[in-house]
This record gives sequence, structure tokens and C-alpha cells, in this order.
Amino acid sequence: MARESQQTELKRGLKNRHIQLIALGGAVGAGLFLGIAQTINMTGPSVILGYAIGGFIAFMIMRQLGEMVAEEPVAGSFSHFANKYWSPFAGFLSGWNYWVMFILVGMAELTAAGKYINYWLPDIPVWVSVAIFFVAINLINLINVKMYGETEFWFAIIKVLAIVGMILFGSYLLASGNGGPQASISNLWELGFFPHGFTGFMSALAIVMFSFGGLELVGITAAEAENPKVSIPKATNQVVYRILIFYIGSLLVLLSLYPWTQVVKGESPFVLIFHNLDNFLIANILNAVVLTAALSVYNSGVYSNSRMLYGLAKQGNAPHALSRINKRGVPVVSLLLSAIATSLGILVNYLLPDQALELLMALVVTTLVLNWIMICLANLKFRAAKTKEGVEPFFKALWYPYGNYICLAFLCMILVIILFMPQVNISVILMPFWIAFLWVGFKISRMKKTPNSAQVSQDI
Repeated sequence: MARESQQTELKRGLKNRHIQLIALGGAVGAGLFLGIAQTINMTGPSVILGYAIGGFIAFMIMRQLGEMVAEEPVAGSFSHFANKYWSPFAGFLSGWNYWVMFILVGMAELTAAGKYINYWLPDIPVWVSVAIFFVAINLINLINVKMYGETEFWFAIIKVLAIVGMILFGSYLLASGNGGPQASISNLWELGFFPHGFTGFMSALAIVMFSFGGLELVGITAAEAENPKVSIPKATNQVVYRILIFYIGSLLVLLSLYPWTQVVKGESPFVLIFHNLDNFLIANILNAVVLTAALSVYNSGVYSNSRMLYGLAKQGNAPHALSRINKRGVPVVSLLLSAIATSLGILVNYLLPDQALELLMALVVTTLVLNWIMICLANLKFRAAKTKEGVEPFFKALWYPYGNYICLAFLCMILVIILFMPQVNISVILMPFWIAFLWVGFKISRMKKTPNSAQVSQDI
């Protein structure tokens, strides 16, 4: 019994620097480096306003999550709180939806990585690059949580330094006049700030929200943080500020250097801009950076998915075997199951090489929105329970409860917007069926709950 207990407990091996860079790394990937081209084409320079609005909504949601996690730093993050303070099905839905979301994110980021490799080696099929990176990242995560933390720390450091360097270098090109004849700050309004009107802007908002997916990693790391009551609030507050600076700062520089009408959809505008400035060294370095960024997000996805399955197993909302931990503190069964699911992305890229990224990003947005809706609602339930107990959280959500309602209204609006986007509305149409599918899965799991729960309680 004692030996089994040791094999089902995560190790607190993540330091404050790991947690801050893990959360940052999870949200700075294909959404910024590749997906941003799509939003620029949809709404022009007003995309800057879109990222500001989306970033603020994301910040409020992360404060709601941070309030709960700082109070109870446990495995399973928001799934745990939905399960404990709302209902077992809410916990089941939150956890499994998040797992599927990051499976899709993993597929999207690996697809983006394959496209970045094509910049150097255009004859290499995307699915081949996807397969190679898939194997490498999963092997890294099998070692131990500290190795993952260190890998992600340096992945994130590289892209943070690159983005800051790009902003500074781009600012220099603008100020010195070396950016070329097309470079001018007037590019932000000369061709129209809202070139496709309010409709184009609202459509872009749906894609913008994809960029902020991954911030939830702050909550996922809580069970393995050395000092969660200090690191979680700090990471929650600082990461969103930094992301807003990176996104808005980068966009201001990029859209000043290059007219938005010349940004090629499906390509990285960061690489294209420097490439067309005849600075091939910078373009190649930047392509290496955006490749690192995509791998970083997938690395975070591998970590978060294995820990979410572990948390679900501890709740009794997933098979008990998924709570098994190896001697290095890695939930290896959960990691392998996630890897098997993500490997379908290789098949998607083989069958749909041109449509894979756009399709995956559309599916991610709806699972992300559902995930954030569950966080907002779980926080309302959490705070109501704490108030009844006479407990006041020390790290409070912003503008509670009105902040929760604002976020819920915004997220519902995003779903309505996607519903009217012909190319991606299938993701919203499928949502009720997805929830119904999870309900059936939940009911089936409850049929086997008694023996499973007994086993879990014995191990704990």
C-alpha cells in the first residue's frame, strides 16, 4: 500500500521560473507566429485592438482560475474545482474537454512546425517533420518533470528574447529609414484601420482567442510547484501582461514595416517581412525561433495533458491506471495515451496537407471557449462555497461576480460569431454532440464507479 501510494503522487519539482515560462510558452506559439497572418487578412490593422480585447478577457479568466488554484494547489486544476464545487459531470466535462483541446493544439503546433521546416526544405512532406518532432518531445517528457521544466524554460527563453529582439530591430528599421520604401507607421491607418468593417473585425476575434489558449497551464503546474501560493499568483499576473506586450508590440512593428495587404495567408508574417527586406540571415534565425515556439507549445501540451488525465483518474473520472506514476514522477500511462491520440495529427497532415492547420485551429477555438466557460462557472461555484464556509480567498478574481458574467457573455458571443463563419462553423455545430458524447461517457464511467472509487481510496 505504501509503495503504491508513492507511485501515484506527483513530485513538486517546478520552480517559480519554470512556472512563469511554462505558462508563457504555452500561449506563444502558432497563434502568434502563424495564425496571426489569418487574422491580419481578416481585419487589417484593427487586429491590434482585437488582441487587446481578447487579452483582457483572457486575463480576467486567468484571475478566476488563479483564485481557485492559489487556494487549493492540486492536480487536475479547474477540473478538480468543477468536480468538487459544482458536480462530478462538470469535472468530467472540464477535464476531458481540456484534454481533447490540447490534443488538437498539439496537432496544430506540430503541423505549424512542419510548415516551418518547409521554409528550408520545401520538398519534405509536413507529416514527416510532424512524426519526427512528435517522437522527440514525448521522449523528453518521459524523463522527469524537472527535465520538462528545464526544456520548456529554455524553449520559452529563446522565443521571448527573439520577440523582444524583433520588436527592437523592427523599431530600429522604422526609425532609421532602413525598413524599405513601404515601411511607415501610416500603414496602420492609410489602407483603413477597419478595412473589412465591423464584420471582419468580429470574425477575427474568434481566431484571436486561439492565441491565448495555453494560459491555463498556470493552474496545471500547481500540483508540482515548489511554492504554489507564491508562484501561482505571480505567474497569473505577470504572464498576461507580457503576452499583451508581445502580441501588441509585435503587431505594431510588423504592420508598420509592411502593409497588411501584402501579408500572405498561411505563412509566418514575421519570417516573410524580414525575408522581403533582403535580410536572409534574420529571416532564417527567425524561422528557427518560430519553429522552437511551436515545439514549445507542443511540449507544454504533452505535459498538461498527462497531468490532466492524472487528475481525472484521482477524481474517479478516468480509469485508475492513468494515475500510475513511474519512479521519475511521470504519469507515464497518461502520457502514452495522450501521445497515441496526438499521433492522429500525423494522419491528418498526410490526408489534408493544405487544410490541416486551419481545421485544427477552428476545432481548438471551440474547445478552448468551452473550457473557459467552465472555468468562469466553476469560479462562481467555488466563491459561493467559500463564502458559505466563511473563507475569503487571498488572491481574488477581478470584479467578481460581474467579471465572470462579462467573460461568459464574451465567450458566448465568440461561439455565435464562429457559427456564422462557413469555413469553421462545423466546430460549433458539433459542440452539443460533443457535450452529449461526454455525458454518455460520464454515465458509463459512473456504472463502474464503486469498484474504481474503492481502489482509489485505498491507494490514497
